[in-house]
Amino acid sequence: MIELEQAGLAFLLQTSDATFPTGSYAHSLGMEEMVQQGRVQDEATLRDFLEDHVIPAAARVDLPLVAEAHRAVGRDDIEDLLAVDHLSGVLRPARELRAASLQTGRRRLAMLAAVSSLPIIRTYQDRAAIDPTIGHHAAVWGAACRGLPVRAALTAYLYQSLSSYCAAAPKLIRIGQEGIQRVLTAALGGAMPTVEAALTVAREDIGWFDPLVDIASMRHEISDERLFIS
Repeated sequence: MIELEQAGLAFLLQTSDATFPTGSYAHSLGMEEMVQQGRVQDEATLRDFLEDHVIPAAARVDLPLVAEAHRAVGRDDIEDLLAVDHLSGVLRPARELRAASLQTGRRRLAMLAAVSSLPIIRTYQDRAAIDPTIGHHAAVWGAACRGLPVRAALTAYLYQSLSSYCAAAPKLIRIGQEGIQRVLTAALGGAMPTVEAALTVAREDIGWFDPLVDIASMRHEISDERLFIS
């Protein structure tokens, strides 16, 4: 069981809420093109998409990166944090997905720097201000959760990721709010095993190969009609 004090819980709720201005609502992270290809069409195929593509990628890439950033910031090691940030970009071969990670991460970092008293967050923002390749979302999230249990940080990140896809889905396919909640509930049912699996991934082993999503993102970039940025 994750032990989380009231202040930490409030912080996670605030920063994972849709009102926290990261611009994530403008991204489908490849799902729009998956819809165009007919791979995501309804509640069942949306659930399959999350279970077959999103959750495995989170377990092997994003969540381990969050954990690595969390460890680096716990040591006040800005250089190691920046190394994790760099790795987060390297592991995203599709330009749109890489840009989405930077756009949402940098907006999150700027907002955190405005409200946080942590010196390392301010330093992180200062470095990002002079280098547009710094500020990937997973690294920023891990850094922001300094002082919180690592499992809480990873669980909140996983929830936020899954809920972003679910928020985009009604704009792309015929699905109601009840259907969305069924999909999200099913996806979150494996949250703890996913988090535990992510914590066993060493930094040198972080990575996931999913050409279907990468190619969908690349095709989306040159699509004639797009609702989402990514």
